[in-house]
Amino acid sequence: MASLDVQEFIQQNRALADQVERFRGVSESDKHWEGRREFLLRNMNDYEEADVDHLLALSMVWANNVFLGCRYSAELLEKVKEMAEGIEVDAPVFMTRDEIVKKQQGR
Repeated sequence: MASLDVQEFIQQNRALADQVERFRGVSESDKHWEGRREFLLRNMNDYEEADVDHLLALSMVWANNVFLGCRYSAELLEKVKEMAEGIEVDAPVFMTRDEIVKKQQGR
């Protein structure tokens, strides 16, 4: 879903959009929320009401990895990246300490 597609989807599915909106974190920026909201909307139908907490946790893993550079197991990252396929966000590029040191040594 492109940004315009997300807005159209929200307008056409107001009840679902309102349900997802309640999951926004109090301190979550608009930029982070827009990406995570799209993640939730894309995957909501794959999770039963009882599994919503699991979906919320996966959305946080994805957002933390993309926006904050948090690292998780390769298996978990593979799963959330697959779930987020096609979501476009303006995310920072992170380098590990080893990558920074290697870059410094190359100068």
